[in-house]
Order: sequence, then C-alpha cells, then structure tokens
Amino acid sequence: MDSGTRGELLDRLAETIGSIRNPHPLRVAVDGPPAGGKTVLADELAAVLRARGREVIRASIDNFMFPRAVRYRRGEDSPEACYRDSFDYGALRRVLLDPLGPDGDRRYRQAVYDWHADTVLHEAAVTAPADAVLLVDGVFLQRPELADRWDLRIFVSASHERLVDRARVRDLARLGSVAEVERRFRVRYIPAQERYFAEARPVERADVVVHNDEVRCPAWEVRSPGR
Repeated sequence: MDSGTRGELLDRLAETIGSIRNPHPLRVAVDGPPAGGKTVLADELAAVLRARGREVIRASIDNFMFPRAVRYRRGEDSPEACYRDSFDYGALRRVLLDPLGPDGDRRYRQAVYDWHADTVLHEAAVTAPADAVLLVDGVFLQRPELADRWDLRIFVSASHERLVDRARVRDLARLGSVAEVERRFRVRYIPAQERYFAEARPVERADVVVHNDEVRCPAWEVRSPGR
C-alpha cells in the first residue's frame, strides 16, 4: 500500500489510466459508499486528465436512477430498496457503457434522469473520441449487471463513522436535520452497502482501492489495472 498527498494520488491514478491501451474509450468506475468521496475524486481526476490533454466524459450513476415511485416502493427506509430499486442499470449499459465499449459506435448519452426534479431526460447522443476517458462515479458500480463493462475499477473506501460524519454536512439541507441524516445512513444506506459487499465483493475486485478516511493524506493500492 502507498500513501502520500492528494496530488500524488491523482498523479498515480492518471498514470494508471494512461498506461492502459484500448481501441475504444476507457470506461472507469469510481465506486464507493455514499459520502466516501468518490464524486470529488472523480472530478479532481477529470481535471488532471484534461490538463494532460485527454478528453474526459464525466457521468454519475445518479443520472440513471429510477423514478422516485420505483425507488421507494418498498419504503424510504428499506436497505433492500436502496440496493435493488435505485438505478436503471439496463439504461446505463444501453446508452453509455456499451456504446463506448469494444463493439460500440461511440454514440453515447450521459444521463437519462434528473433526480432533483424526478424527471426523465431526453438528451441527444454525441460521439466520443476513441481515446476518451469515461469517469463514472457512484454506488454499486461493480454489481453483477455492470461488472464486465468497466476497463478500470477504482473503489473509494472510508469507515462507516467517517461516512456519517461527512453526511452530517453534505446531506443536512436535503434531509432536514442531523438526526435524520444519521438515521437514514444507519437504517438505509449502510445496510445497503453491506448487501453490496456480500454480493459483489467490490474491494476485492477493484483494480485500485483508495483509502479515503484522510482526504488530504490518502492511501492507495494499485493491483492489476484493466485486468
């Protein structure tokens, strides 16, 4: 395991991405639990790659959610609903991952749903350069439905208590109180992650694991990129 500054981590990730040669865009999962830091890491990595001259497509699993009525049909507190009913993996494969894959035409869409407005989106498809890098951040990205669609899998890890600490700030406006943030994480989100770990073993299968408890001084393991 290596450790260092945030900049050193980003340089290492950029070097790992640059070492992979594909005839199609490189599809990178930035996986991890809610409030683990995956979105921030993906945004920072996108900036580093763009500064090095790579075309980057940024997407999030949040733009492939099912409508609210589907997500909460088992109840807002259900971890099973969180794990089973949150995202439209078929749409993610169909409009983004498969078009950018080895048999795709590189005509892709970055989003099908606006979860803030609970509204379906109808974006026009655009064409990616063959050497583009797709960075998708989100939870559950190594589920069986998606496991073989990635060319590189990064897992951003943090302890449960660190997740809740960050969520108290991040989700306060959305959930209304610190008590509700804590309750939602402990009742819905963390148990859903435990189901994911049991089914998909994402840390074991990731090509890169980032230990992100200390954001400014992370640690990381690079295994077999692109395996």
